[in-house]
Amino acid sequence: MPIGYELEPSGAWDRLYRWFSKVSSRWVGAADELPPKEAMAGHLAAQRLAYDAVVHVSKLLKVGMTELEAATLLENYLKDHGTERYLHRAFAWFGSHSRFDEYQSYSDYHPSDRALEPHHVVILDVSPVVDGYIGDVGYTVCLQPDAELEKAKAFLLQLREDLPGMFGSTMTASEIWLEINQRIKDAGYDNIHSKYPHCVLGHRVFRVKPKTGKHLRIGNRSFGWFSLETNMVLMKMGLSATLTPEHIGRKLGLWAIEPHIGWAGGGAKFEEILVVEPGRCYWLDDNVPHVVEAKERQAKATN
Repeated sequence: MPIGYELEPSGAWDRLYRWFSKVSSRWVGAADELPPKEAMAGHLAAQRLAYDAVVHVSKLLKVGMTELEAATLLENYLKDHGTERYLHRAFAWFGSHSRFDEYQSYSDYHPSDRALEPHHVVILDVSPVVDGYIGDVGYTVCLQPDAELEKAKAFLLQLREDLPGMFGSTMTASEIWLEINQRIKDAGYDNIHSKYPHCVLGHRVFRVKPKTGKHLRIGNRSFGWFSLETNMVLMKMGLSATLTPEHIGRKLGLWAIEPHIGWAGGGAKFEEILVVEPGRCYWLDDNVPHVVEAKERQAKATN
């Protein structure tokens, strides 16, 4: 499928794909089943491990390090802390790669030999599986102060504040996607998650059978960067498992939400788990780095 999204279909095949996506998004199977409390604790542990990894590696970044080296540090951290399993292998994007410039196909999105420069914005993204529970996070930093990045982070935090209300409303997932897309454009940014496979704003998280050791994967290009086991579960769920511009099915369940925005030369995102219950929507954890750091900056500014 082509990279990117336009409101108007590009042709007959695109219209057919969008129709199929809408129809199939209504079939959820067990995708929207709400997990028991112990499962919530499992996803929370996986998410916190993921955040520990990205924060730890962000402090090890240095000029000249490559994206591949940063991704390896992320994977080594997870391995050292008890897991070699994942939804997808670690991503690291530097500079214009943080907004997916220069990419021609999805296989280009994987970490490369691009070397880190002082002004580069960096996005780190990991999705460990802990005791079968998936966590998936994205974290954005820069080696030096960057006013544009701070402005972007403030915008993303406003989206974070508003998203639970959107999911708790009568809006369909499609309408939420389009609303976020319009807010991004109105703020003067590019919608970078529209360049993700299926243009996803998020995807469901779930539990797989607990195992030790590495996940099975096939190849080293697009599909090979992802765990075969977890992606077989996503495929079984179908397109109800992805929050696309065509999703009109049920919203209940656990979602890894990942708004990603871009400006000239850089991009920023966050990713964390949103819990959608009947009559209640909330982030799985409010003690996450991008929220804590914003509160610390605000406290310093008022002192």
